[in-house]
Parts: sequence; structure tokens; C-alpha cells
Amino acid sequence: MTTYTIDAENTITAFGSAEEAAAASTTPFDSFANPKQLAELFAGWPAERLVTTWNSLPGVEPVKGFKNAKTAASRIWERIQSLAEAAKPKADKNAKGGAQAAKGAPAKGKATKKATPTKKAPTAKKAAKAEEAAGPREGSKTAQVVAMLQRKNGATLTEIMEKMSWQRHTVRGFMAGAMKKAGYTVESFKSDKGERTYRINA
Repeated sequence: MTTYTIDAENTITAFGSAEEAAAASTTPFDSFANPKQLAELFAGWPAERLVTTWNSLPGVEPVKGFKNAKTAASRIWERIQSLAEAAKPKADKNAKGGAQAAKGAPAKGKATKKATPTKKAPTAKKAAKAEEAAGPREGSKTAQVVAMLQRKNGATLTEIMEKMSWQRHTVRGFMAGAMKKAGYTVESFKSDKGERTYRINA
């Protein structure tokens, strides 16, 4: 099932599956696979961000506001579907039966050759090793989260959400995607109080 991600810069990207999205993303992101999930995601967003997301899509007429989050979700969903469709012919020419990804802002049709998954794997490992050796950039979001997870008792889901101003699924996506890609092994467990807690295994 096609999974879409939207990052802090409001860039929307389409992936073939949730696993592919997690593996390809190095920054925190929110994901959705249908209009309902997008509407639920937008319900917690400030009105300005909805406007920024729409206005960053190519070929749209800029707006100053939406009636509500549901309207914004409906229009943005409809628009990214047409972008994905527009990317298909290009992808078919470049790679027969290849998977395609439509990028929202900037939106570009992207063709992936059949051999790409196997080719990408070693590169991803090398990148992860290099990043791990160098460590996360000081002051970056990754560095802040790593510092929290390296504490003796780790950090609870709520603590990370409050510190980083993220939503619950953003934290989960970050643990499954960016932390794994950076070479960290994150342990997930429930604390004595029953709270979901994350800790980096030494």
C-alpha cells in the first residue's frame, strides 16, 4: 500500500510501503496512507502549517486559509493523487514496471529501477556506519533524542513528545527510521508506571 510521509519542511513523499518510508527517511516525519489518516493528522496541526503545506505543492493556486483541517486534508489528498498519476508515465518510460514516488514540495516524478532495493542496501549500511562513527550533529534533533535515550532509565514517549514538540506517531517513526538508520539499537519497554519508554542499548 502506498504510504505518504510529510516532514518538518512539509515535503510530501510517496513510498511503496510503510517499511520503505521508514528505511528511506533520516528525519522525523508523519505518515498517512489514506484521506482519513491525513485528516486525523491535520486535526492536530496549526492552521498556518496547513496553508504552508498546500502552497508548497507545485501547480496549486496559493490560499490564505482553509475552512477547517478536514477541507485542507481533502484538497491536499486530491492534489497529491494527481501528482502521483502525473509521475507514472515518466516512470514507465524509465523503468518498466518500476515503482514510482511522487514528491510534493518540490514534486518530482521519481522512477526506481527493479534492482534499486538491492543496490541501496549496502549504501544505506555504509551511510549508517559513517553517521554512527561521526555521531549526530551537535544540537540536531537526533543528537537531542540520543542524549535522552542514553540516560540510565531512557526516556518515555511522553517526555520525547514534550521535549521535541512531536506527535506520538512522529516519535515512533523516528525510532523505527532515523535511529535505526543512524546505527542505534533502541530498546522499547514499559516502565514501572506502565509508560512506553525508549533506551539506547550500549
